[in-house]
Amino acid sequence: MTALISVRGLHVAGRRRDGSEVGIVRDVSLEVQRGEMLALIGESGSGKTTIALSLMGYVRPGCRISGGEIEVAGYRVDQMTPDPLRNFRGKTISYVAQNAGSAFNPALTLHRQVIEPALSHWVLPRRDAERRAVDLFRAMALPHPETIGARYPHQLSGGQLQRLMAAMALITEPEVVVFDEPTTALDVTTQIEVLEAFRAVLAERGITGVYVTHDLAVVAQVADRAVVLRNGAVCESGPTSEVLERPHAPYARELVEASRLPVRAMAAAGPVPEPVLTLSDMVVGYGSVDARGLPARRILDGINLSVPRGRILGIIGESGCGKSTLVRTIAGLQASAAGTIRFRGEDLAGAVARRTPDQRRRLQIVAQNADLVLNPAWTVGAILMRVLRFFHGLRGAEARAEALRLLDLVRLPQSVFERRPPELSGGQKQRVNFARALAARPDLVLCDEITAALDPVVAAAILELLADLQATLGLSCIFITHDLHALRAVCDRVAVLLGGHVVEQCDAASLMDGVHHPYSRLLVSSVPEMRPGWLDEVTRQRQVATDAPPPPVAAGGCPFVSRCAMRIEDICDHVPPPVVPGAGGARIACHHPLADLPPLLQADGAA
Repeated sequence: MTALISVRGLHVAGRRRDGSEVGIVRDVSLEVQRGEMLALIGESGSGKTTIALSLMGYVRPGCRISGGEIEVAGYRVDQMTPDPLRNFRGKTISYVAQNAGSAFNPALTLHRQVIEPALSHWVLPRRDAERRAVDLFRAMALPHPETIGARYPHQLSGGQLQRLMAAMALITEPEVVVFDEPTTALDVTTQIEVLEAFRAVLAERGITGVYVTHDLAVVAQVADRAVVLRNGAVCESGPTSEVLERPHAPYARELVEASRLPVRAMAAAGPVPEPVLTLSDMVVGYGSVDARGLPARRILDGINLSVPRGRILGIIGESGCGKSTLVRTIAGLQASAAGTIRFRGEDLAGAVARRTPDQRRRLQIVAQNADLVLNPAWTVGAILMRVLRFFHGLRGAEARAEALRLLDLVRLPQSVFERRPPELSGGQKQRVNFARALAARPDLVLCDEITAALDPVVAAAILELLADLQATLGLSCIFITHDLHALRAVCDRVAVLLGGHVVEQCDAASLMDGVHHPYSRLLVSSVPEMRPGWLDEVTRQRQVATDAPPPPVAAGGCPFVSRCAMRIEDICDHVPPPVVPGAGGARIACHHPLADLPPLLQADGAA
């Protein structure tokens, strides 16, 4: 059988600042049969995306295809000139990017953008392209497929935008689609919807795919075969089940093991320390205000949380539940409409500008994307010494010595001191991000999705680092995530956020079993398992949900009512649920007595 994609001895080189070249991809050979999905997996910098983009005849600025052959659907891509390549891209092969939010033009309607490839490649006249777009919206299980295209990107969720981007990639009916980490930034429940939509449409149309990812549980659901890459070279390849269940290469085994993150056996022992941070009746929103000064649209509504000194509180929930808004509010970057923040026993002003220098020093943020907060023109040493000078007045040799100590604390070699962020890997940049926060000598660190974009090996190392810092420095943390594995690896306690409400608080170690809020059960059951067939099982279970149409959510009603199979009619939709104490200090906001909630078995959600 002739392969639809054939890569033989591919080499891609990049140019250093001094003009010399370095190999990015080295002697890579692979084949993809028609109708097959191939997964490219490996850590950051392994060459996954570089190889995937080379199938389209594209390399990043400063790089070049320096050797080998690339054949896709009968085209020798490595020999194509610019004009044929423009016709080839988008028509024969199309691309689905990782971040749909930044790929769409915010000033244009989605319908106009989705049909653009069909019009620019002269595949269909406008009227037919519009009809095909609606058919694709329907196939992608998008709400209101006839009218959703009239909306703008900012009006849709991340999962909806990702499916719309797939529709745009499919509208020309290409033979090959490249998926570049399309579900990395999605929460677990949205990820299931997107993966199932992708898989169903590709199977129906017999499209060949290449799926770039570092999430091995996703690989198990979507890929027929997998190629493991390291340092730009293939270290293992074969059927997905064999690569994931019986890896042969040492690095492949390391990658699989890293995907099974360690779990804390129990919550921290001993009495609960006094809180370093307490939030009381926090309300954040926008729009018109009522007589009490409360906004009509609320992102956070009545939040009550506390972080014990020296402990890690995990905040988990779907995209849009208010996690990042919570972090911004605590940091003083987002104004609150009501409620109080007490930090180290004193009230904290809502705006960061009105906080004292000492309060600002003691509360630090480690952002998700280190590239957005580390100045690419400065050396790592200069970045750290700036913080040390600003908060502690350290200069010269004293500042340098402290900066080197911080690098050692986050397990980075001292040689990093003279390097700049663009010269570092994703994991190294995130460690520098940590060191910069620690340079202030804080009491509380806000970690906002710090492992979301990292591969399993690097993510496991960052989580281990966080746990060690907590143990050695007595650091208090709020750990924002949508990854339950990461949460259980480092957190003492967890708060489950939905629609701006805390629906449950419990020990992190108990989250995978026992009695929980129905929404917590949904999150746990949505954690992908690293075995083929898991997605089919979950999809079948969810199709059995409830036959009755969900009631509208009234002000004060349970935020989960529209998806809850156990909802009580005329109560859950408009009566605020009471907070019921559970075992081990758990608190669950639900109208059902805890005895009526079915227990969650460990095997139901543990991967």
